[in-house]
Amino acid sequence: MTTICAVKKDNQVAMAGDGQVTMGEKVIMKGTARKIRRIFDNQVLVGFAGGVADAITLEEMFEDKLKQFKGNLQRAAIEMAKQWRSDRGLQKLEAMLIVMNKEQVLLVSGTGEVIEPDD
Repeated sequence: MTTICAVKKDNQVAMAGDGQVTMGEKVIMKGTARKIRRIFDNQVLVGFAGGVADAITLEEMFEDKLKQFKGNLQRAAIEMAKQWRSDRGLQKLEAMLIVMNKEQVLLVSGTGEVIEPDD
């Protein structure tokens, strides 16, 4: 199981991940995986959990939506979630994203939910 932690205070943001890749539920295959990426000219952090190929596919789709909506994090996340849930090929992807910039932190799940955590 992956752990991603995102913290926002004032205009400062930080995100950290455990870096573990597991096989099944108990076997740790690798401990140095990179599960956090900076996108959109280093203005947005994306952390992911789930299948690596699935997560990278979704991260790339989110980045495309972010560009399309000129950096509007919430709009990009909602539109990505809508596409994720409506496209039959994408529905099988098993991953979860945490996206954040200096203004917002959002959790995007495979069930189409976009959640802004409480402070």
